[in-house]
Amino acid sequence: MLRERSFTWGATDREVGATLPGDELLPAADIVSTRAITIDCSPEHIWPWLVQMGGHGRGGAYTYDWIENLLGMDMRSVDYVMPENQNPAVGDEIFGSPGQSLRIEILDHERALVVRSTDGTWVWAFVLAPVDASHTRLISRNRFTTASQPLPSRIAWSAVVDPGSLVMERKMLRGIKERAERLASERVAAPA
Repeated sequence: MLRERSFTWGATDREVGATLPGDELLPAADIVSTRAITIDCSPEHIWPWLVQMGGHGRGGAYTYDWIENLLGMDMRSVDYVMPENQNPAVGDEIFGSPGQSLRIEILDHERALVVRSTDGTWVWAFVLAPVDASHTRLISRNRFTTASQPLPSRIAWSAVVDPGSLVMERKMLRGIKERAERLASERVAAPA
């Protein structure tokens, strides 16, 4: 029960059960999490933060950088929009660690950003679903397959990665929310 709640933090039953962009890239996933948050602005203020995510000179992951960097991710979460990272393309690698990287597979402007690991065992989708003119749901779905991993690795995954992913992803979703809402308020306050 705790594991299920961890995998669905912030998401509605409808969002958990929905078919999202990227699901087709790893249909036989044995671990799926769907987490979400409501952001008080339109997708145009959220999208810049999503497309600049990543390490090695990109915008970071808006989570606990020190933990990411322990894993060799070279993350530095920024609090500003980086113009040089606003035009990604399908095929770009945006996250990477030793022996593993995440490549953009689906890029649907202000709707969906989906990345897949180079070994094909992980798909991570970010979907923007407008609620009304000033509220958007940011849905994050992770799909993993661990079937090819040895049993000790699968046990370690359940003991460490599952709970750790909630801590990191919740911080990331809240970090994007904070940044997007601030960007929206700055744009409203700016003179025409």
